[in-house]
Amino acid sequence: MIRWLTRLITRLIDNSKPPHAEEQPEQPGSGHDPAQREKSLRWLFSFVRPQKNSILLVLALSVLASAMVLLQPWLTKTLIDDGLLAKDYGMLVQVAGFMVLVGIFNTILSGFNRYCHTRLSGRVLFALREDVYQHLQKLSPSFYGQRRIGDLMSRLDGDVAQIQRFAIDALFASFSSILGLIGAIILMLSLSWELSLIVAILIPLEILWLRWMRRKVELHTRRLRERSADLSSFLVETLPAMKFIQASGQQVKESRRLNHLGDHYLSQLLKLQIVEFFTQAIPGTLVSVSRAGVFLLGGYWVIEGQWQLGALIAFSTYLGMAIGPVQSLLGLYVSIQRMVVSLDRVSELRQQPVQTENSFHPHELSDDSGLELADVSFRHSGRQEPVLDQVSVSIPAGSKVALSGPSGTGKSTLIDLLHRHYDPDQGRILLGNTDIRQCSLEELRRRIAVVSQEITLFRGSLADNIRYATPSASDEEVQAAAIQAQLGELIAQLPQGLDSPLGERGQQLSGGQKQRIAIARALLQKPGILVLDEATSAVDEATEQEIIRTVDQLFEGRTRILISHRLSTLQNADLYLQLEHGRLSQV
Repeated sequence: MIRWLTRLITRLIDNSKPPHAEEQPEQPGSGHDPAQREKSLRWLFSFVRPQKNSILLVLALSVLASAMVLLQPWLTKTLIDDGLLAKDYGMLVQVAGFMVLVGIFNTILSGFNRYCHTRLSGRVLFALREDVYQHLQKLSPSFYGQRRIGDLMSRLDGDVAQIQRFAIDALFASFSSILGLIGAIILMLSLSWELSLIVAILIPLEILWLRWMRRKVELHTRRLRERSADLSSFLVETLPAMKFIQASGQQVKESRRLNHLGDHYLSQLLKLQIVEFFTQAIPGTLVSVSRAGVFLLGGYWVIEGQWQLGALIAFSTYLGMAIGPVQSLLGLYVSIQRMVVSLDRVSELRQQPVQTENSFHPHELSDDSGLELADVSFRHSGRQEPVLDQVSVSIPAGSKVALSGPSGTGKSTLIDLLHRHYDPDQGRILLGNTDIRQCSLEELRRRIAVVSQEITLFRGSLADNIRYATPSASDEEVQAAAIQAQLGELIAQLPQGLDSPLGERGQQLSGGQKQRIAIARALLQKPGILVLDEATSAVDEATEQEIIRTVDQLFEGRTRILISHRLSTLQNADLYLQLEHGRLSQV
């Protein structure tokens, strides 16, 4: 069923000639390849299939709801022809009472149907979003360095939601429309086959019109998504930097930028609204013309005594019920094009290659925290010069290593290699006697704790941030780690102690306090190797020396790698290494 549905939608997507390249620039990796589109649709419907029971329930409710809707005009016909015009008061009371019962039942049915539908939609939406987010979690730092966070948010939020609306809402609406259309046509034929020919004339006209408008809707929808991503990127970029913007006196400049982006978004939104208006307006006009024709011809039959008034009113109602589903089904054709824009944007993310994968049969790591780099070479994609060029070094377990070198020489990239955000192009990195590519990523990153220059803090309590890398840590362990990291004074100052919220990114904390939180976090992690990557650059030398002494005491016997431009940070090391021009040499 899923295979048939994906192929059908793929044919609908590619049924008409795509827009010219200059009208619609393709996203990287998306294209108009039917095979790729079908693959993306299979991915989409793989999240629908597990909801089979919920889908069957909603389908059954939809069938019942459609039957109740189709029953109402026939009851109206009976009430008029067999009750009012026949002057049968008893029949009038019976039909009116039955109409009330049907209305009450329909209200209860509608509420329950909406509840089930919302629950189903939510499950599919969050399953889709989780899958894309999990893929993003596997991508390398270089991917995020080349992408706007606002654009990623737009795809993860708006585009995924648009895909879900098509997979559940649009398809269920189409199912209900098909039921309504079939039922309405059957009842119209039973009332008058001659007037029913009007529907056969309208449908081809609407199909031709919507086929012509389809490409315009897709083009303007894609451009609107891009303008939305521009706005998201601006907010993500400027809101965290508001203090700097204020200090630089650039509030007016940034407000103008926001206004400029808003104007572009509004302009594109209005263009899309105009296109969608004309897409729906022409079919709506055709419906009005056809309904007038029905009343002219059918009204003449009623005046001549060839037809009953109730039958005319019922037929007119069924005509609206037939044209409505036709418009809905043809609207699905347009909805598919809007979904395609979002599906291409999300698929482009999902097609991003994962540079480091977990080993299928990971080796267990020993307690040995010694490191060895054997002929390691690495260069970033698109760059000519290698970051590391046949680097070899042996770092004994428990030693304190000082790593220095000019900015941009690849010191942080070396740490990324240790954490397997990237894998070497050549050579091996051994932890103990095990190649780290044969280790579990989770275990490797637990063994190597990195405290960097920019400490990442999340909204939540101080305790939540300390135990972030070790969620299973008890309150007692968190308290002990905080005291060991000399956070006692901070805890005493906070109104709720360890349970005090830190706010957005811990902006009210000093650099030294953030460093100690990171050290407490690393203590809970119990790593074999601790890396301080420019971790003390934001504090003065006195605070730095205090932090270094704390690290030496708390992590004594474990391998420590200190990266810094300050000579004071690198004092009293067991091994001094310098990285320059891709070469690592012992000083």
